[in-house]
Amino acid sequence: MRTDMAQYGDTIGTVNAVRLDGVVAHLDRVLRTAEVPDYAGAVNGLQLANRGGVRRVAAAVDLSRATVDAAVRAGASLLVVHHGMFWAGAQPITGVSFERLHALVTHDIAVYSSHLPLDAHPTLGNNVLLAAELGLSPSAGFARHKTVDVGVSGESELETATLVSRARAFAEQYGGTVRHTRVEPGRRTRRWALCTGAGASTESLREAAQLGADTLIVGEGPHHTAVDAEERGIVVIYAGHYATETLGVQAAARELESTFGLPWSFIAAPTGL
Repeated sequence: MRTDMAQYGDTIGTVNAVRLDGVVAHLDRVLRTAEVPDYAGAVNGLQLANRGGVRRVAAAVDLSRATVDAAVRAGASLLVVHHGMFWAGAQPITGVSFERLHALVTHDIAVYSSHLPLDAHPTLGNNVLLAAELGLSPSAGFARHKTVDVGVSGESELETATLVSRARAFAEQYGGTVRHTRVEPGRRTRRWALCTGAGASTESLREAAQLGADTLIVGEGPHHTAVDAEERGIVVIYAGHYATETLGVQAAARELESTFGLPWSFIAAPTGL
C-alpha cells in the first residue's frame, strides 16, 4: 500500500523529494533492522546520511568505488546495499575509503545497508527469493544465527541435475558461474537447504545433515565443505556469493518504489565469486 506522501514529502532545492528519515524509518520497520541479530561489523540501517531528501534509489550488492560511481551516474540520492561500509572495525579514512566517502558526500548520496535482516526476510529476503527463482517452496528455516533462521529449507521431487541447471541459469544472469559436488545420474533432491552468500560451513553441513537434507544450495564455501558434504551424502551447489545476494536489494528498492513512488535502478557489479 502506498504511504501518504504528504507525511514524507519535502522540497529540497527545486526538486520535490521524499524525506530520508521517512524512507529509513520505513526500511527499518519492514526489515526489522533493530530486531535481527547480525555480526558487529554489519552496522545495519542508515550508514551515511545526506542532506535529507531522496529522489532516486540505486541498489547494489556491495558498497565499492564502482557502485558509488554508478550511483552518481544514475543520479541516485540513496544507495541501498547488502554489504555496507563497515566490516573490519575502525579504519583510517584514506585512499579508496576516502575516495568513496568523498564521492558520496559530494553528490549527496545516503547509504542504507541491510545484511542478515535482508537475508532472512520472509518476503524480501535473498533466501526466500532465490528459492522461488529455483522453483523451490520453503517449508522451514535453516542456517540458524542466534535467534533467527537466515536460510530456508523444504522438500522437493526434482532431479538434482535439474536444480543445478536452474542455479546455473540464474547465476549467469548476474555474471556468475555454478560449481557443485558430484551428482550421480538420476539422483533426486528430496529435501534441500539453502543459505545465500557464504552459506557453506562445517556448521551448515551439520545442520543440513540433522534436517535430513540431501542437497545444500549456497553462494560459496571453503574447499573442505565439498569433502565433508560428499562424506555426508549431501550435494552442495555453489551458486556464487554475489549472484545469490542480488535479489534482496532489488526487492528492497521495489518496496521503496511501491511505498513512496521512488524510481530505482540496480547496479550490476559482479565479482565472479
